[in-house]
Amino acid sequence: MSRASPRPLPPPEDHAARFAQQREADRTAIAEDYVELIADLLQEEGEARAVDIARRMGVAQATVAATVARLQRDGLVETKPYRGLFLTPAGQAVASAARARHELVVRFLLAVGLDPETAEADAEGLEHHASDKALAAFARFLARQEGDRT
Repeated sequence: MSRASPRPLPPPEDHAARFAQQREADRTAIAEDYVELIADLLQEEGEARAVDIARRMGVAQATVAATVARLQRDGLVETKPYRGLFLTPAGQAVASAARARHELVVRFLLAVGLDPETAEADAEGLEHHASDKALAAFARFLARQEGDRT
């Protein structure tokens, strides 16, 4: 018995491009999550330590060390002896963009009726995988909603 597909499969090249885009989003998501958390820790606690990142992300300190090393190679993070982690200007830009996307997705999810806790949790994944077109559509939707209220 064959299962009916709700839509035809795209051409193989297009399909492969979609999956490649998602794999890249997965890789980028980790970097964005780290720099966003480092920015938040610096703002809220005045310092960002690997042990705090490991605890908040639920990963081992060795995982944090490996990821921070990659972020340093990418020019997003710098370390200072006995002083923890700091963002470079490029890291600050990535953190700001990630935070803005996160806030947009949360606002959109709230506007379509999700509760705040679910909106925050779901935004963690959606913010990294939504295309620029989707994010622009979210922003237009919110602008129309806000315009209807005035």
